Amino acid sequence: MNKTYRQGQILKLIRSRRLHTQDELARALRSIGIPATQVTLSRDIRELGLIKTADGYAEGVAESAAAPDVEPLVREFVLDVRAAQNLLVLRTPPGHANAVAVALDQADWPEVTGTIAGDDTILIIAPDAKTAESLREKFLELLQ
Repeated sequence: MNKTYRQGQILKLIRSRRLHTQDELARALRSIGIPATQVTLSRDIRELGLIKTADGYAEGVAESAAAPDVEPLVREFVLDVRAAQNLLVLRTPPGHANAVAVALDQADWPEVTGTIAGDDTILIIAPDAKTAESLREKFLELLQ
């Protein structure tokens, strides 16, 4: 079980139900087969930039020091890269698209106007088709 997968599952859980405490979060993770200690959860909550609200944990602003490096995530999780005009579609294993998209957003690459992530697919918007093709080549180089 790697950190990126666990953090992706944490995000899915807090988006789908109200979890008010780390104990509730730990129980929810265990129910899907992911063990996590209190120390690990604290670190994950901090790195994901989760905040506590009256409705439970919610996504906030992640600390810049905890921003994951995009290149190792791309090498590890991106399975396919396809271009369509000024758009790129990246495929990942289930549960990993969000982590890669967050890293891309935080990396602030000038070629990336924005991202939208699902469970295993990322849509990247580039300013134009030429930039999208250049970005596609950049991803393919990282994958070699």
